This record gives sequence, C-alpha cells and structure tokens, in this order.
Amino acid sequence: MSLPPIAALPLSAVLGLAFSAGVILVLAPWFWPKPAVSAPMGTASVALARVRDELVLAGLGRVPLAVAVAASGCMALLCGAVALGLFGVPALAAAAAGLGLLLLPMSVRRRANARRLEYRAIWPDVVDHLLASVRAGRPLPDSLAELARRGPAGLRAAFTSFAEGYARTGDFGGELEALKHRLADPTADRLLEAVRMAREVGGTELPQVLRALSSALREEGAVRAEVHARQSWLRNAARLGAAAPWLLLGVLATRPEAIRAYDSPAGALVIGGGVVVTVLAYRLMLAIGRLRPERRWFR
Repeated sequence: MSLPPIAALPLSAVLGLAFSAGVILVLAPWFWPKPAVSAPMGTASVALARVRDELVLAGLGRVPLAVAVAASGCMALLCGAVALGLFGVPALAAAAAGLGLLLLPMSVRRRANARRLEYRAIWPDVVDHLLASVRAGRPLPDSLAELARRGPAGLRAAFTSFAEGYARTGDFGGELEALKHRLADPTADRLLEAVRMAREVGGTELPQVLRALSSALREEGAVRAEVHARQSWLRNAARLGAAAPWLLLGVLATRPEAIRAYDSPAGALVIGGGVVVTVLAYRLMLAIGRLRPERRWFR
C-alpha cells in the first residue's frame, strides 16, 4: 500500500510530523552522542605544566609538586617567625612571611631561566651534530645516542639516559617522550618531533629540516641575546626599586619609636599598601622588560 502524498495529508498531520522531527533533533545529542575528542588543556593544567617545567629546568624534576609547595610554606613560616621575634610587629611578620613564600619560586625561576639561556646557546650545536650523523648514514636512535658522548656538556646527561633507556627497552617513541620530559624545552620538542616523524614515515627531507632549524635557532638566539642585553637595566631597576623601601623599613624598625608607629592599625595599613604597590610595580617592570617565552606545543 503506497503512502499518501504530503499535499493530501491534513494540516494537523503535517504539524505533528514537524513536531516529532523537532523533538528527535533536540534529543539526538543524548541518543547519538558525538565521539569523544581530546579537550585542550585548561588554564589550571597549563599552569601546572609550566610549574613542572620550571622544576625540571631547575634540576628538581624528581621533586613532587606537593613537596615544593610544602617547602615554600615552611620557608614562609620561618621568615615570619624570625621577623616577629626580631620586631614584634605582626604586620612586618606577615610581610616577611609573604617574602619567604616567594623565595623558593624565585630561586627556581632564576635557575630555570639560566638553564634556558644555556640551552639556547647550545641547541644549534646539537642540531649540527645530529645533522652530521644523519648525513653519515647512521640510524636515528644511534645518532641521538651519540650525542651522549659528542654533544654539548650541558645535555649529555639527558641523552645518556635516552641511550640507556633505548638499549634496555628498544622503544624509540617512549624514550623520545621521556627525553622531552627531561629537557622540558620548546626547541627540544621541535627537534625530537621532527626526528620522530622522520623515523615513522621515512623520507629524505630530514637533513634539510635540520639545516633550516639550525639556521633559525642561531638567528633567533642572536636577536634574543641582543634584546636581553638591552633590557637588562629594566630588570635591575625593578629589583632595586622593589628591595630599597623594605631595606629602609628594616633599618627604621631598629628604632623603638618606629616599632611603636608600625605596631598600630595605621602602620599595618601602610605596610599592607606597600606590599601591594611593590608587587604590582615589580610585576609591571618585569612585564615591560620581558620577552615572551616560547610555548611548548609538543608535550
């Protein structure tokens, strides 16, 4: 039996069909959900990943994040207790505790930045060594393992771990991921991903890619070094401007009348306002004199 044409259906039937189709479309996401895809990293995940990278670059990659946070808290309590014992002013003790809380992160950041400068200077040599090994016909795993002996001294430990891990497991991809984690550097990510792609899909373009990468790294390093040298006075001025008022406050706090003045609600308000202004001014000066760091796209 053939169905009647739509034109022959009554208006109520057409409206009923349209309503049913609308209900089906509304309920479709629940009955036929979209296949799950990997969601991008959230803000908290990105911040945690950056903190872990800082710890790795500072040589504290095996230290759990909870231990680092606990150490910062202990340092804050110690500085606050010392300031309270010396001056007897709760506001000064709170300011000292805040400074103690920042001591460990600032130390880690300083060491990580020093390691980044070191890496930026030696990555072109690493690429040149790898390029020479590839052009000589050596396999890619052996070329990377060779960097444990012939590479720059600052990276030999990481490539030694790679060579030992590959000799033990034979898992090239897994050892590359472990090497990326140990280096925690955007340039290392780009280099190792190029090596991974050449290993997996083959081709003869790897020497040209490595040659272009070496040239780009040298040009970028020269530009960054020049800008870093010209803007160093901004960073030094920010540190001096942030430290000078608190050094003066420490000198004034040795006088009893200054202690009595600061040990009051008005004095606590002055100290709190000074902390806020110092932090904002310091961050602003660093933002003016800071180059945007490279982002790790291949974690």
